[in-house]
Amino acid sequence: MDWLGELQAYRERGEAAVLVTLLSVRGHAPREAGAKMVVGLQQTHGSVGGGNLEATAVDRAHRKLVGTNSDPEVFTLRLTEHAPVEHGRQCCGGEVSLLLEVVNPARPAVAIFGVGHVGLALARILVTLDLDLHLIDSRAAQLAPERLAVLEADAQAGVHLHQAPIPELALQDLPPHTHLLVMTHDHAEDAAILDAALRRPADGLGSGFIGLIGSGAKWTRFRGQLLSLGHTPAALERVTTPIGVPGIVSKRPEMIAVSVAAQIAALLEPASRSGTAEADTPEAVL
Repeated sequence: MDWLGELQAYRERGEAAVLVTLLSVRGHAPREAGAKMVVGLQQTHGSVGGGNLEATAVDRAHRKLVGTNSDPEVFTLRLTEHAPVEHGRQCCGGEVSLLLEVVNPARPAVAIFGVGHVGLALARILVTLDLDLHLIDSRAAQLAPERLAVLEADAQAGVHLHQAPIPELALQDLPPHTHLLVMTHDHAEDAAILDAALRRPADGLGSGFIGLIGSGAKWTRFRGQLLSLGHTPAALERVTTPIGVPGIVSKRPEMIAVSVAAQIAALLEPASRSGTAEADTPEAVL
């Protein structure tokens, strides 16, 4: 297998993959140390030995691809009749160690539903970050090239446009763990997007942030509506409203955008995603 070529193909498609390497072999095993396999969400390429050994490696690789921890991982498996297995017994008699490395990990993704005054002002900030930015609106005019030209000068993000007459259907086109910001021109659209987002499985798109713009009165109405549709009070806790960092109360679109962008930036910090100790403060870095 040309594993370098396979990884390059994933990179060109903008997809993450896991390189699985058989680090060491003690005793008998189906493959020798150095054997490699490339695992994507839909396909695998190559082999590290088949059976429970390979199926376990693929399962772990898939968990890394849909999770938030892309750190390298080493694990050991015993190939004996007494070893615990999930995918059938292998009795070669040896023991192997494998290394899993995520290659070209997916960038964080943020979706703005509604590219009005606030949505566009927010997009102008988020487009300067290293992420995938999805702009979704039911109105074609809001996504017109001349209107979005202001995003081009400082763009670091990958910008993806979705002109969707039924905006909640765009959820199926978003990557796992996408952070959702709901701020359309139509409260009926907002409610439909929230309903659909809350129905997503929690280990996929549903594990991302869900933020709703608007007042407490708006959320009171939405909460009653969503409860009547079968959502539990615990599920509704996943919705953050109002959005933005505390202390900024201005209703100017630019100020709201700064506030929401700061909230999203905090979610993108490595320490925030992994639960590790606090990152260095700017003073410490200086």
